[in-house]
Amino acid sequence: MDFDIALFLTQDGLVSGAIYALVGVALVLIFMLTRIIAVFLGEFIAYSALTYITLQNDLVPQVIWLTLICGLAAGAMRFYSRRGQIGRAEALRLIMIYALFPAILTCATIYLAPISMPTGADIALTFLIVVPLASYLYTIVYRPVADSSVLVLLIVSMGVHMALLGLGLVFFGPDGLRASPLASGNITFGDIRVTGQQIVILIAAIVVMSALRMFFGKTYQGTALRATAVNRLGAQLVGIPPALAGQLSFIIAAFIGSLCGVLISPVTTIYYDTGFNIALKGFVAAVIGALASFPITAMAAIGVGVLESFASFTASQYKEVITFGLIIPALLLRSFFTAEEDHD
Repeated sequence: MDFDIALFLTQDGLVSGAIYALVGVALVLIFMLTRIIAVFLGEFIAYSALTYITLQNDLVPQVIWLTLICGLAAGAMRFYSRRGQIGRAEALRLIMIYALFPAILTCATIYLAPISMPTGADIALTFLIVVPLASYLYTIVYRPVADSSVLVLLIVSMGVHMALLGLGLVFFGPDGLRASPLASGNITFGDIRVTGQQIVILIAAIVVMSALRMFFGKTYQGTALRATAVNRLGAQLVGIPPALAGQLSFIIAAFIGSLCGVLISPVTTIYYDTGFNIALKGFVAAVIGALASFPITAMAAIGVGVLESFASFTASQYKEVITFGLIIPALLLRSFFTAEEDHD
């Protein structure tokens, strides 16, 4: 391996690592606020990518029917849980969120999908279709079992993952799809050529990380979420509803996952199960970050991407083993330091 090849592999690893960093941060965010290991986040990556490609092909994405059904089901559950104590204003708000919004979105999608729209409009419609689905799933599946153990929540997440995976096959079929690039052209730095799509991915990752930092450090909502992550009971005592924090974390994570799906759709062929492998790489980084640290998770994700890139070149048949094998030393080190703290 010469220096030029090493530079190319590092460049490729940084781009992949940027995607893994976004996914890892989303996983950490959900776990810190809800104690849920979001195994299903990969499906949001695949759903958004395939929905975006479907809209680019001027077809109606069938996942819109899942969003509509889940919205109506979530609304029915909220009405039932609040029966006898719901006011007119709250009833109107629930109808708008869980019935009117998905119904209007469905009609708008059916009308707009066959029309050739600008790329920005396709991306915006993709987010509107996929992101609310996370909020509805939280209401239907996780809100009733929010106080369960981490193991129970993990089992529930695996069930959600399997259900969404099967529905993905129904909605999008077994064939792979690929989108047109979000940006064309390239920039050359000596022997390194950076494509427009790679620049878009890196800029998007930096912008999202910076926005999350500002959100958690400068806004009231972000401060409330940080308080919930540190002490759920204490946050509830001062008026921060854990359910609202959980729902907001699902929405933010779904937005990040959807963004990742749109970003990678021009880079690789997307299948209905592609997102799961990407989510696992993000989970490796999240485990290295102890499912608690955003900066460590992001840096670990970059390392995972670079390691995967070099492993693909030097030992392609073992690249997945090498990448996922990082979890073992991470857990051993975590156990060691935990034992030392308990001993002290």
